[in-house]
Amino acid sequence: MLLSCALLYNKPVLNFLLLFNVNTLLLLCIITWLHSHSPVFAATTLHANETDRLALLAIKAQLTQDPLGLTSSWNDSLHFCNWSGVICGHGHQRVITLNLSYHDLVGSLSPYVGNLTFLRGISLEQNYFHGEIPPEVGRLSGLRYLNFSNNSLSGEIPANLSGCSNLIMLRLGFNKLIGKIPYQLGSLQKLERFQLHYNNLSGPIPASLGNLSSVRSLSFSVNSFEGTIPDALGQLKTLNFLGLGLNQLTGIVPPSIFNLSSITIFTLPFNQLHGNLPSNLGFALPNLRVLNIGHNQFTGALPESLSNGSNLLEFDINGSNFTGKVNIDFGGLPVLWSLVLASNPLGRGEADDLDFLNSLTKCRNLQILDLSNDQFGGVIPISFGNLSTELVQLRLGGNKLWGSIPTGIKNLVNLTELTMEQNNLTGNIPAVIGNLRMLRLLDLSENQFSGNLPSSIANISQLYKLHLQSNNFTGNIPSSFGNLTSLQDLDLSQNYLSGAIPKNVIGLSSLTISLNLAQNQLTGLLPSEVSNLKNLGHLDVSENQLSGEIPSGLGSCIPERTPGPGPVEEQLIWTNS
Repeated sequence: MLLSCALLYNKPVLNFLLLFNVNTLLLLCIITWLHSHSPVFAATTLHANETDRLALLAIKAQLTQDPLGLTSSWNDSLHFCNWSGVICGHGHQRVITLNLSYHDLVGSLSPYVGNLTFLRGISLEQNYFHGEIPPEVGRLSGLRYLNFSNNSLSGEIPANLSGCSNLIMLRLGFNKLIGKIPYQLGSLQKLERFQLHYNNLSGPIPASLGNLSSVRSLSFSVNSFEGTIPDALGQLKTLNFLGLGLNQLTGIVPPSIFNLSSITIFTLPFNQLHGNLPSNLGFALPNLRVLNIGHNQFTGALPESLSNGSNLLEFDINGSNFTGKVNIDFGGLPVLWSLVLASNPLGRGEADDLDFLNSLTKCRNLQILDLSNDQFGGVIPISFGNLSTELVQLRLGGNKLWGSIPTGIKNLVNLTELTMEQNNLTGNIPAVIGNLRMLRLLDLSENQFSGNLPSSIANISQLYKLHLQSNNFTGNIPSSFGNLTSLQDLDLSQNYLSGAIPKNVIGLSSLTISLNLAQNQLTGLLPSEVSNLKNLGHLDVSENQLSGEIPSGLGSCIPERTPGPGPVEEQLIWTNS
């Protein structure tokens, strides 16, 4: 500064200097330096910063509710770079991040967001924003992260979001968006995560998305997309997550997709897809961790090559049309957590249908095993008791199984759900079933079990549903069943049970769904404790040998609800006269 002032001492200005003393000269020099260096005097910087401030205030003005007070600091008492949810760059003091997520905000998004031209990331996640996505967002060419998920945004996806050419993440899931995916979004070469799940989007999936050369995740589940899966998606060599479930997709899965060795999670349930799984699936997708293709129209045999799926955690083909013997060696799937083969005609009703269970004993992390409605025949193997002790759900209902329940079932101590209904199983229910203290649902109905009901069932204190109907059980109803204080649904109908109805069973106030004791050989009075069932939805004790009068307190048990055809009493109770 002093050097600049020294330059003033030359002949052309000598007379001028004579009019000023040294202090005046120094003051002029200081003012000149401030004007050229301070942001206070830099008009362009001041204007740009003011644009950001006004844009933020416009965003605030569009909010109708801010219950957590996120924007209470958005006023002149603080520089806008210090406002909650706002991050500025250190040098230029421009807004680079706007994070308004998880604050229960209500309102619409102001189009002035498009004036935040230095913005690199914006998140409105988990709020109540409504209205359309402003097309002005497409002006934010430097934007890398856009997260508008979990709101109530409507309207179509602006095609000019393609102008956000640096986008790495685009998350619009859990909204009310409609219309098609703009084909222009296929130009987002840097996009890695593209999430549109849980919206009302429709139309075909554009083939242009095959140009998203950096994409790692495509999540389009729970929409109304239709048409075929574009073969061009097979070009996405970095793709590791593909979610297309719960749409209206048709046709086959393009073979090129089954060659994307990078895929780890592949979900297609609830569509109208058909065709076979490639025989080399286990080799072609070596990194596969989740394969869920249930509720489609796939056919053919399950590939034996899945024996090599050493990373597979979940395999779900529920509700398809796969056929043929299961020849997969599950011993090669050491981390398998969930196996759902339900509702496929895989069985032949023959003795060796369940041989694959032997290899499943090596899957020590298995928690869900659903083999229901598969037409499997044979006896339940002894190895059944050696399945993972981590098993939580075991479903074998709707098959053609015969023989008895192996006593090894006592080892499956973490089971919460055990269903074997609609088979041809015989013998007694083993008393060791009482060891399964975590059970909440037990369904052994529609078999040919016989003998007495094991009183050990009363040890399963968390049981809320017990279905043993349509068997050949004899003897009394164990009074210990009255200890099942979590029980909501009890069905013992269509057996040969005799004796009186235990008072503490028919008086279980936890029963809220149904109590069905019909079509047995029960005798005696209907206990007055039935009046404890004040919240019961259905009671049936018909076709027994009960006598006496209906307890007068039963009228108080009729739930308050709109009656259908006929008296309310007829909807609630059927009893002998």
